[in-house]
Amino acid sequence: MWFDSWSDILRVVSVGSAAYVAVIAILRLTGKRTLAKLNAFDLVVTVAVGSTLATILLNSDVSFAEGVAALALLAALQLVAATMSSRLGVGRSVLTARPTLLVVEGRLLDDAMKAQRVSPDEIRQAIRSSGHGDVSRIAAVTLESDGSLSVIANDKIGDRSALTGVQNTAAATDAQGK
Repeated sequence: MWFDSWSDILRVVSVGSAAYVAVIAILRLTGKRTLAKLNAFDLVVTVAVGSTLATILLNSDVSFAEGVAALALLAALQLVAATMSSRLGVGRSVLTARPTLLVVEGRLLDDAMKAQRVSPDEIRQAIRSSGHGDVSRIAAVTLESDGSLSVIANDKIGDRSALTGVQNTAAATDAQGK
């Protein structure tokens, strides 16, 4: 149907404007982390906030107050989860995946790649995207907890302290000693 009524359009405009202001206020109150792209859990919350906003806008069975309550609940739960994740080691291990080392000193770690379902082509793409053309000159490639690939060249590896907490760092230490 192309058009139902002007009152429906007026409802979308008025409730949509109010919901937009409510989302901005809630996000400002709960901080930058609420919609951060740090891990899969954060992505789920971001999608849920978008879905909730769409429901508020388009579903006349959901009142504005119910929608704002749902948005506030999502933001509050994300705040609790982020606090647990940042302050409790157990909370972080439950809510986020540890980063995993996939390349050490130009050597692709086949077992780690299989476990994380990452192909050699994806690793080479990340290396190219970082401006490098020679895999043998890469000290480390890490699959981060948000799903991105971080590339560290041999001339940028330093003392390897950035690899602290990354799975397979023993492989990096072994490769460094060789």
